Amino acid sequence: MAVTHEVPLTTPHLKAVTVGRSWAVTHAWPAVRKFIVTKPLGAAGGAIILLMVLTAIFADVLTRYDPYTVDQRVQFTAPSVNHWFGTDEFGRDLFTRIVYGARVALFIGLTAAFIGATAGAMLGVISAYLGGRVDLYLQRVIDVLLAFPLLILALAIVTVLGRSVPNVVMAIAIPIIPRTARIVRSNALSIKENMYVEAARAVGSSHPWVILRHIIPNVMAPYLIMLTAQFGNAILVEASLSFLGLGTAEPTPSWGLMLSGSALSYAERAAWLAIFPGIAISLAVFGFNLFGDSLRDALDPKLRHRN
Repeated sequence: MAVTHEVPLTTPHLKAVTVGRSWAVTHAWPAVRKFIVTKPLGAAGGAIILLMVLTAIFADVLTRYDPYTVDQRVQFTAPSVNHWFGTDEFGRDLFTRIVYGARVALFIGLTAAFIGATAGAMLGVISAYLGGRVDLYLQRVIDVLLAFPLLILALAIVTVLGRSVPNVVMAIAIPIIPRTARIVRSNALSIKENMYVEAARAVGSSHPWVILRHIIPNVMAPYLIMLTAQFGNAILVEASLSFLGLGTAEPTPSWGLMLSGSALSYAERAAWLAIFPGIAISLAVFGFNLFGDSLRDALDPKLRHRN
């Protein structure tokens, strides 16, 4: 008979748990509560984002249908008790496909926004800190990229790379890079001239140490603002690419893909094919924009003092 031994919870473990709970109670929750009270629209946007995340996580629980199963017997079924959002031309449950589509939208949107904003922030910091010809050449490349609208540049990139989820992520991330780099660079230029940065150089600190220790922590606020703001743009661009036939391919449950093809062909016969995916896209972008604007107001010192 096997004997199991329980590991006792030692004093260090108890201290770690206590410290974690204490920090959450004394710092995290008051900050969240203040944000909810002072930025109700931002809190509403955060609630929409949270609902979208929970929908993506618990998609298997929210619906009993499979998003890929075809059933010609129930094609073009109007919204009912059995099919809340109706069915499409293949008899697939539309509510199920929208719920699973939240996973696709979040994965592509969050991944593309994170890659683009992070790469742009690093380029902005390096350009501002090194200055000289490095800054000159990087800014000219950024100017060229900024000359193209985000969707147009994404269309060109995905056309060259090909139609797949990784390529769509890169096609959306690359246009985000110059937009984040320009904002972060402007903040890094002012931080670079502070006395503590000059003191760090004077004592012989290396360039990577100065960047990691003094520059990057002080540009986190604009980075987070740009990261949050680009979430909604990334989801919208992904839906646009899928709508144009350059994003995800069938039978992937993508919101933009649902709007193309069947939604256009059967708009008069089955209007719900366009209404519900359109509402899902609009709600997601609206939530991220509300949250991003409120986060900008909360983190920007000038706007915070003004309010």
